[in-house]
Amino acid sequence: MLRILFLYLSKAKWANNLITHWGFAWRAASRFVAGEDNEQALIIASQLNSEGFRIALDPLGEHTNTTDAAIAAADEIVGLLDKINQNSVNSYVSIKLSQLGLLFDETLCYSLLKKILLKAKETGLFIRVDMEDSSITNKTIETTIWMRSIYQNVGVVIQSYLYRSESDVFTVLKELIPVRMVKGAYNEPKEVAYPNKADVNENFDKLSQIILKSNLKFQKLDSSPLHPPILAIATHDEPRIKNLLDFARINGFEKLDFEIQMLYGIRRDLQEKYLDLGYPVRIYIPYGTHWYPYFMRRLAERPANVWFFLSNIFK
Repeated sequence: MLRILFLYLSKAKWANNLITHWGFAWRAASRFVAGEDNEQALIIASQLNSEGFRIALDPLGEHTNTTDAAIAAADEIVGLLDKINQNSVNSYVSIKLSQLGLLFDETLCYSLLKKILLKAKETGLFIRVDMEDSSITNKTIETTIWMRSIYQNVGVVIQSYLYRSESDVFTVLKELIPVRMVKGAYNEPKEVAYPNKADVNENFDKLSQIILKSNLKFQKLDSSPLHPPILAIATHDEPRIKNLLDFARINGFEKLDFEIQMLYGIRRDLQEKYLDLGYPVRIYIPYGTHWYPYFMRRLAERPANVWFFLSNIFK
């Protein structure tokens, strides 16, 4: 019930307007969000690079409904790609299609994506398309395949809680598109998503193994960590990580054949543990003024995050 509440709040405009004006809310959110502009995020990214971590930077924002907002989001992404390149940060960029106008003007969205892909090609950086709620899964897969036809270094996210995800995995693997496997963080109906956590976990393991087992020799611009492998598992659920490591070891895969990804501000102990064991660990770093929906979804995921939020009320 608590998860459903916070997922509802993540989309409620009245709650967004109310909570973002509470100073303690930003104090709590800043544990998971690396500042409100890319300068702050790049400082944190560089520091984590120096410790050995790879980075994925995410300019927060979703469900824009005006042309100006979509153009501003695209300009931010283009500027971020330039700054990553200029500062030699080991990072790629994650984007959301609804942030670029997909839901109200597909022509505009595709035009902005061309602009982003042109800059990505110029800088040689990787772009990952985040997966949003199930209402735009089809369009996200289609658009990612189109992007991949223009620029090779493009990846996508697949959510293990959707029934359709196994089919989607085979679709994107056919196009040699690298996958970031997640469980899923939206409130989906039982008609499209597994309602039971055990089923979500089982599908996560199954799909991760399918992707790794494919052992695709897809072409990259170079072999640098800037261009991730075919599989990244994004989870703080250690049994999921251990299951994949066991599978990889038994089947003869190397540590560099996949990535372990975790979120900024969550389970630093696990991040350091797997980095010390020699696995590539990438930290997903969100930033920006549109932090509210992301923060609510983080509260929905773990009760410990809720207690952290509540403790800030009394500070």
